[in-house]
Amino acid sequence: MEFRYQDPYPIQKDDTVYKKLTSDYVKVEKLGDREILTVDPKGLELLAEEAMADVSFMLRSSHLESLRRIIDDPEATDNDRFVAYNLLQNAAVAAEGALPSCQDTGTAIVMGKKGENVYTGVDDGEFLSRGIFNTYQKRNLRYSQVVPLTMFDEKNSGSNLPAQIDIYAKKGDYYEFLFLTKGGGSANKTFLYQKTKSLLNEKSLEEFIKEKISDLGTAACPPYHLALVIGGTSAEANLAAVKKASAKYYDHLPTEGNEAGQAFRDLEWEAKVQKICQESAIGAQFGGKYLTHDVRVIRLPRHAASCPVGMGVSCSADRNIKGKITKEGIFLEQLEQDPKRFLPATPPHLEEAVEVDLNKPMQDILADLSKYPIKTRLKLNGTLIVARDIAHAKIKELIDSGKPMPEYFKNHPIYYAGPAKTPEGMASGSFGPTTAGRMDVYVDEFQSHGGSMIMLAKGNRSKDVADACNKYGGFYLGSIGGPAAILAKDNIVSVDVVDFPELGMEAVRKIEVKDFPAFIITDDKGNDFFANLATS
Repeated sequence: MEFRYQDPYPIQKDDTVYKKLTSDYVKVEKLGDREILTVDPKGLELLAEEAMADVSFMLRSSHLESLRRIIDDPEATDNDRFVAYNLLQNAAVAAEGALPSCQDTGTAIVMGKKGENVYTGVDDGEFLSRGIFNTYQKRNLRYSQVVPLTMFDEKNSGSNLPAQIDIYAKKGDYYEFLFLTKGGGSANKTFLYQKTKSLLNEKSLEEFIKEKISDLGTAACPPYHLALVIGGTSAEANLAAVKKASAKYYDHLPTEGNEAGQAFRDLEWEAKVQKICQESAIGAQFGGKYLTHDVRVIRLPRHAASCPVGMGVSCSADRNIKGKITKEGIFLEQLEQDPKRFLPATPPHLEEAVEVDLNKPMQDILADLSKYPIKTRLKLNGTLIVARDIAHAKIKELIDSGKPMPEYFKNHPIYYAGPAKTPEGMASGSFGPTTAGRMDVYVDEFQSHGGSMIMLAKGNRSKDVADACNKYGGFYLGSIGGPAAILAKDNIVSVDVVDFPELGMEAVRKIEVKDFPAFIITDDKGNDFFANLATS
């Protein structure tokens, strides 16, 4: 057999619309017979800074068009339309540039492909990191990176660094980039399954996908752009392809394989998986057709004894943006600047929400909620206590040491969230819910002490939570994952730190809310909305 080299991912075209940032920082120099594109490192810093700013406040037009299609689809449920409408409203608020689209402004990720004739003379990762640092310092973004000091001791880095930066070599005289900010919700919904050849038949693959779609749940803020990658020369190659496919980076791969092992999209299976997602009835967070906007299925070569399968999503904060540096200058993908144009003239119709006064005694609030079935839409008014992972761990430490649970955990509903920085003149930074499931382990014990009787967050929860609510008379309320900017602008009146200020965004806060939207997901009788979906 003759040697044949195959580009593993032969992307056939790039139809991205770019805007030019500057002609500065680049020049062409001769080195013998070669032309070298010399890039001043300040150009890398500028590109990363602008990319992280744009992607935190704006989305792709194609993503917003997809949200509008949900509203216009007669087969969409009222819940689907309600979520899509809220996400479009949120995009309009975020595009104003003060409140980022999601409070979890993510891990900064940069993938670069550097041509052999591009010269910078520096560690490119350092200057890309400088640009990322600048944006997180200057804008109203959240520092989410926690650095280990020992195996068990950690602290917030205070800068959102370190970033993940991966740079590859390629032919040519230009430098291309994909920038992402990946929040914890969607990152935690990336799965690797080590399978075998036995999966690779129509029946087995379909059964496998149906089973695993339920693992996605709603914790990562659907509707999703779902990526499924089958094969890969290694597990890490598979998962790298999952991330890029979910960002639409591989949309222009071939649609068939070849004997050299090129990656390809399988359009037939994309349609099948999309249908499976629609038939799951999970919908856009609260039941319906739109768990996913769309699906990408990528097939890769594999070792004969291994068949890695990866699944991941880009969530409603679809934060992906391309950049490039050429001899003409520095360019960045143009994101949508006017999301309002996708909003319908009138909002989707919904039944009137039930108003809940959170300033009543806890037992009275519980009695009020007990009158209504799961799926009831609520408007919350009054005081919430904000606490998430580290605060819950701190409170468990108090209980374990024989100290009482703080009274605020007993007297008020607990909102699982962590805010972005507060813009000047506003009451709050972007402040949407975080994934509820991470706090499941605490619920039974905390409710046994009279705390966490009403919890507010996003996504589905374990049966243990439903059992605890049934035992102690508690409730879990679901909030829409994704519209963090509009919640900050329209629904959060004030924010005050009440405990553990040293934890930064993980500190315990007291917030006052008005007309804060929520649904009853788990009630005091043990009924659970998502469990009902699974058995219906």
